[in-house]
Amino acid sequence: MPAISYVLAAAVLVLVLVSSFLRLLYILPAYNPTKPHPRPRGQPTRLLVILGSGGHTSEMFSLLRDLDPNLYTHRSYIVSSGDSFSASKAVDFERALETKRRHEQGTAPVPSTYDISVIPRARRIHQPLWTTPVSSLRCLVACFTLLGPPRTKIPWRSDINQHRTERLAPGTPPHTYPDLIIANGPATAVLVIAASLLLRFLKCRGTEGKMRTIYVESWARVNSLSLSGRILVACGMVDRMLVQWEDLSRKGLGDFIGALI
Repeated sequence: MPAISYVLAAAVLVLVLVSSFLRLLYILPAYNPTKPHPRPRGQPTRLLVILGSGGHTSEMFSLLRDLDPNLYTHRSYIVSSGDSFSASKAVDFERALETKRRHEQGTAPVPSTYDISVIPRARRIHQPLWTTPVSSLRCLVACFTLLGPPRTKIPWRSDINQHRTERLAPGTPPHTYPDLIIANGPATAVLVIAASLLLRFLKCRGTEGKMRTIYVESWARVNSLSLSGRILVACGMVDRMLVQWEDLSRKGLGDFIGALI
């Protein structure tokens, strides 16, 4: 009897591992590319933007310069703790969007909606490597909460130490998981995308057809991908990898559609 029990336990374990592996292959974009679901015009769409710091943030807002807020009706920005620069740039960008819409429409537009969320840094500058797994785990756990729908409705405040701050129009319907995630280099992006894949792996309610990802490699990466880019490509974690130098595309490291910034 004990021998039979061991065999059954081993068989169940193998079945679970194989099923998990097949499920993982099914959700990884590189191994199972799928087209986005058709979306009725005017349906609320949530865009999640992962901001780095300094140059990464400047590049990101250059990428988003022609963003149509009528298509991406709610924008969520993720910044790392202590990054007041990126948080202030997000506010400036949203104010510019509202001004542009008012100028184009000639009247006061419907207020745009957005939220700015702060997560712990995966690794601080000069942080000992042996402590990095702990801080990265804290960051990953925070990602699960921030990927979910915004739950509070308070005016945006410049104090980025607030765990979640947002500016929502009165009566705004609740948003679901992000429809699209866009990143361009920060290490935090790997953890956010990993969290989104885990939620899809577990088939959490509301994740079907959500959280498609676009990673835009930094303009500064001429001959090779960044560490974040290499991890995402090697693991097949993103739906679209865009590079800004044609040589990288020739090496099979991403799609080149021209300079984006």
